[in-house]
Amino acid sequence: MEKQYDIIVYGATGYTGQLVCEYLRDHYSNGAVRWAIAGRDETKLSQIKSTLGLAEHIDVLVAESHDQQALMPLVASAKVIITTVGPYQLYGNELIRLCAEMGTDYVDLCGEPTWMRQQIDGLSDTAKESGARIVHSCGFDSIPFDLGVFFLQDLAWQYFNKPMNRVQCRVRKMNGKFSGGTAASLQATMAAAMKQPEQLRWLKDPFSLASGFVGPEQPKGSEIHFDENLNSWVAPFIMASINTKNIHRSNALLDHYYGKDFLYDEMILTGPGEQGQKIAHHVANDKSLSGPNAPQPGEGPTQEERENGSYDVLFIGTLDEHEIKVSVGGHLDPGYGSTSRMLVEAALCLAQDDLATLGGVYTPAPAMGESLIKRLIQHAGLYFEVEERH
Repeated sequence: MEKQYDIIVYGATGYTGQLVCEYLRDHYSNGAVRWAIAGRDETKLSQIKSTLGLAEHIDVLVAESHDQQALMPLVASAKVIITTVGPYQLYGNELIRLCAEMGTDYVDLCGEPTWMRQQIDGLSDTAKESGARIVHSCGFDSIPFDLGVFFLQDLAWQYFNKPMNRVQCRVRKMNGKFSGGTAASLQATMAAAMKQPEQLRWLKDPFSLASGFVGPEQPKGSEIHFDENLNSWVAPFIMASINTKNIHRSNALLDHYYGKDFLYDEMILTGPGEQGQKIAHHVANDKSLSGPNAPQPGEGPTQEERENGSYDVLFIGTLDEHEIKVSVGGHLDPGYGSTSRMLVEAALCLAQDDLATLGGVYTPAPAMGESLIKRLIQHAGLYFEVEERH
């Protein structure tokens, strides 16, 4: 049955939701995408529609996140639901369950691994039966990292007919700010984990999202050191925990396309010399997302900061004498300017592209892979480049 909308943006009045709407307005206002905005407050939605200058035909749909009766017709009318309403463990349970039950595709920005584990365990069979493609982490966590490893391993199979069993991810540049939503999700995750020891174990386990697969002991990625090959000090990367879990889930869902002995870690480069060492220690001890001065919900970078942001991530794959280096990056603030574009292109990939993906709970790489990479390069300002191979 033909759906009324290709996409519904749920949470359109929030900080990231507005950026998603701006991107759809600026790039898909020619009628090629049928979309609507949704949230819990009709007055605020109407204000956003007016403020952003959205076309008259963009419908306003009202549904509170815990109201199943209001959410059901919304879910039934869309090919794909984009939801930016987090923390998802507090506000996302009804929406994702209805999408899984009703066969509606779903994308979010989730960086909450314990909640994701609960959805994998609870909804995988339901989504497989209904045909719903449920795809978590379709923003800066974890698309550049998840697809970066997929891109590298695709090349390894092409060049050497086998995967690289060791991949190091090194963030060379990240110019951007975190928002209050990111801080709230982190705080909610830690609060829940402290009450439930099982969730604390999931946070520590790199394979906690890999549906039962347990691979070899992984590199720690938590110790400051000087990398002579890259001529830089290296520090822990704040997003490594969620990205690493997603990448191991992707490998499991891709039938171990990266190998069952696959090793992966993520760290951030801080530069050479005493200054690089000083920055590395500052990064390792940064508590700005969890302390009393953490950004509040609704706060985020200004338009100028988003437009002046950027990021560049290096992936180094090795196996025996072989090595491949690839880079993934973008020319906007990673968490918001670029994330809003990634999220929309992921939704459109599900809504419009000819994918072989069946129903289930996914990460971006096994759900959309090469099709999404092409979209991100063509429309979202990302690059995926080969730097070196031998």
